[in-house]
Formats: sequence, C-alpha cells, structure tokens
Amino acid sequence: MSAAMLNVVGLQMDVVWENRTANYATAHRLLAACAPAENSLVVLPETFPTGFSLNPDIVVEPNDGPTLDFLRKLAAEFRVCVVGGAFRRDQAGRPRNQALVVAPNGNLLAEYSKMQPSWVGGEGRVVEAGIAPVVFEWQGATIAPYVCYDLRFPEVFRTAAVQWQPQLYLVLGNWAPARMHHWRRLLVARAIENQAFFVGINRVGSDPNATYTGESLVVDFHGEILAELKDGEGLLRSSIDLNALASYRKQLPFLADMKRG
Repeated sequence: MSAAMLNVVGLQMDVVWENRTANYATAHRLLAACAPAENSLVVLPETFPTGFSLNPDIVVEPNDGPTLDFLRKLAAEFRVCVVGGAFRRDQAGRPRNQALVVAPNGNLLAEYSKMQPSWVGGEGRVVEAGIAPVVFEWQGATIAPYVCYDLRFPEVFRTAAVQWQPQLYLVLGNWAPARMHHWRRLLVARAIENQAFFVGINRVGSDPNATYTGESLVVDFHGEILAELKDGEGLLRSSIDLNALASYRKQLPFLADMKRG
C-alpha cells in the first residue's frame, strides 16, 4: 500500500444502552475480527460507550475518563489511529459530545466538540456546543472529525474547508432511522461541495428511543459511494486514494475559487 492510500475501517456497532463494558467488548471484538493493517484509521459511532442516553449522571465522563483509556488501549493493541465518540467533560469541566482521536502511541491527537447539539432531541440541555472545528494529521491526510447532527449544517464543514482544506471528513453518527435518506444525501452533498472523502459511521440495534439501521458509508469527492453497509453489525472497509483527490483538486480548484470570492 503506497503512502498515498489510507486504510479506513468503520465499526458499525450494535450499541447497548448505558453499558460501557458491553460496548467496549463489542468494539474490541469487531476490530480483532477485522485484523486491520497497521496505521489504519478506525472510526466508531457517536456515543458508542453508552448510546444516546441523555442521563448526564450516567453518560457524561470526566476529562480523563474510561473511554479515553479504552481508546488508548485499542489503538496501542492494534497499532491503529482510533476515532470514537463519547459524552465527556472538556478540560474546563464543561460537558460536551466529543469525537476523540487517539494515535497508536496513546497520544490524543484531537478532541472535537460537537458544534450543533440537537435541541429537538434535548441534547442541547445536557451538553454545551463546541465553538470550532479541528483537524488532525494521519498518514499524509488532513482529517476533520464531526458528530452526527453537525451534518445538517454545511457552514461548520465549510469553516474547516476554508482554513485547512481537509482531504477527509469523518461523521460519527447515531442517526435517527426515520431520516436515513437525509443521512445518505447529506454525506454525498458534503463530499461534493468540499471536494473531499467523507466517512459516515452509524450505529445499529435498539434503545428506548429507536431501532437503528446503520447504513454507514464511504463517499468520494465525486459523490460516489466507495463502500457501504446496510443494517446489521459489521465492518466497513475502504482504501482512499489521496493522490486521486490531489489531482482532481488541481484540475478543478473549486476550493481555491471559494477563498478568492
């Protein structure tokens, strides 16, 4: 595999309601079955340790809580970069819905706080909104992580595009099954308009609110689906070609034109 190819593995998990032990075990089992190549990028869903419970006493972790510790162990064991979502307090103690990015050596490469908590579902009453996107570098790619409801707001992705022009965007999902057709169309739209690869990893299984249908996707910069999963627990695997994206951006410099506008 050349340096211009990035291996991506998504874990489409059946998340057990408010049960970190069970969900950590599921993530480990799925990744062990995958036997990922060293330095792969592994992506887990939004709030994978607990499901989308809004009971802050149970789900909101301290800054140095159990999920960060689990992700560090997972990344070290399999020699991969892991991205997973959890309700967690930031360094100032504020509750956030975060995407945590951990390198094989245990370093926390990035912690992104969801910029658009959902008030429709009550999330905004439990966690505070993040204020800005972040990026991290992995295997020659600039990568921007986002969380679920962010996907409905193109401006939060455009902010990252203006500043960093990421080659890859990640969307960690706990997406409502009644609006799965939106999930798919929005991932494709964001990929086209930002001239980038998009990876959307959703959950499956049931909780007190819904039964989730997965439909995790990898989308290229043309809006074409490179890999997808339907319903059911499983692994989403793809290799993305960073050289192909660089060539496309050079031929059609839409992002550069945006910055000149």
